[in-house]
Amino acid sequence: MIRVLFAVLATAFIALLCLGLGGGHWASPALDDPLVRELRLPRVLAALLTGAALAAAGSALQALFRNRLADPGLIGTSSGAALGVISALALGMGGLVLPASAFAGGLAVTLLVLTLNTLLRGGLTGLLILGIVCSAFCGAVVSLILFLSDDLALRSAMTWLSGSLSEARSEILPGATLAMLPGFALLSWVSRDLDTLSLGDDSARTLGIKVGRLQLACAISAALLTGAAVSLAGIIGFVGMMVPNAVSLLAHGSRRTLLMLSTLGGALFLLLADTIARESLYPLDLPAGLIAGFAGPPFFFWLFLRQRRLHHV
Repeated sequence: MIRVLFAVLATAFIALLCLGLGGGHWASPALDDPLVRELRLPRVLAALLTGAALAAAGSALQALFRNRLADPGLIGTSSGAALGVISALALGMGGLVLPASAFAGGLAVTLLVLTLNTLLRGGLTGLLILGIVCSAFCGAVVSLILFLSDDLALRSAMTWLSGSLSEARSEILPGATLAMLPGFALLSWVSRDLDTLSLGDDSARTLGIKVGRLQLACAISAALLTGAAVSLAGIIGFVGMMVPNAVSLLAHGSRRTLLMLSTLGGALFLLLADTIARESLYPLDLPAGLIAGFAGPPFFFWLFLRQRRLHHV
């Protein structure tokens, strides 16, 4: 708990620093300043919530599939959520419909990948392949919707797809937060069972764990978290894969502890990524997804090679 408390304090301190940073200089943030209250504060909160949700979903999926490479983007959850959001935008919908559509799309694709992998007995490799295939299919449908959409819907959709927090406003935060809270609560509830699941499905069943129910709970929570994150910031890849792995290398403990640390680490990572994107080429406002996209592939290949070395030892 000391590590978690320290991580909370560190995240809060860095969030305060990022809140006061703008235009290449720092000033003590004041909430009576419209620039801070209406632009910077919602953006900082959106970055914290999005990073926390993606990292928590990634940590749960890695435990569920017993694969360090599992990620909401790699198994199709993010693509399904994006398809839900783009469909809602093309139909002129907004507000609470966006997180609901993202959740529905993310959950549908996650359950489809799980079901197909079980029927085909594809194992961990089959899971990733099916995730890539489903992601590609969702991407093709998104491209078709964008091709058929008008210019206004196309502009809104491209903002989501770039993984940008520039459109974060206070009015969209409550709906996304309400969608995330059940996801966090559900993951906290099943976190102890995820430790048992690491022994294998048969061993978990022997110890009284209902594996099917646990898989469904993890899928629903990951879809809730990823869907809400996509509705806030669009597609931001690799956060759910990088942060839980970095946390597991730096800290040890139960799945609940790693889940909490991953949640805080994800919030801090995306906040820093968005701050770098916002300030590095000021006045240009780069998407945070671009920064995560540059960091993700090298980390992925390093982790892949590390797993191969450990597997052959």
